[in-house]
Amino acid sequence: MLSILRKARLRDKELRVLMLGLDNAGKTTVVKQIMNEDVHDVSPTLGFIIKTIEFSGYKLNIWDVGGQKTLRSYWRNYFEKTDCLIWVVDATDRFRLDDCAEELHGLLQEERLLGASLLVFANKSEVVGAMGVEEIRTGLRLDQIKTHKWTIMRCSAMTGLNLKEGLTWVVEDAKERLFLF
Repeated sequence: MLSILRKARLRDKELRVLMLGLDNAGKTTVVKQIMNEDVHDVSPTLGFIIKTIEFSGYKLNIWDVGGQKTLRSYWRNYFEKTDCLIWVVDATDRFRLDDCAEELHGLLQEERLLGASLLVFANKSEVVGAMGVEEIRTGLRLDQIKTHKWTIMRCSAMTGLNLKEGLTWVVEDAKERLFLF
């Protein structure tokens, strides 16, 4: 039965995208910007939000899950059938970059996420003094990741910088890995 559902999902060009990161990284703002919603009125996500968008002929179901420390133990409830993990990093938060790396590497060891690719969004990159891509790449130890296909992109949830480019990467990766047509 599950294989039938998976084939139907693939036939319909439907992807499950899980958006995670530490609290205050800007995950919900990223989703709101993608959905063309108001990004100036955002409050912390205390559970999860699901948004669906048609993008480049694909249906992306984006699961935005709260990143507060008390909620992170529940993240595993959302791993099933994830095609892509979008990890959002606050590029202005050098103090928590080690915590961010530990959480990310812990997630990548989860069996149910083994088939997912990884897009790292370096959010708030437009802020003066924000970390660059190389600093985040080093801080997150991304070059050590051999179990997942990954990329990192600067972005801004407030201005929309590189959000569409990130989704394009997600879709192109899915075309290569998941879709045979």
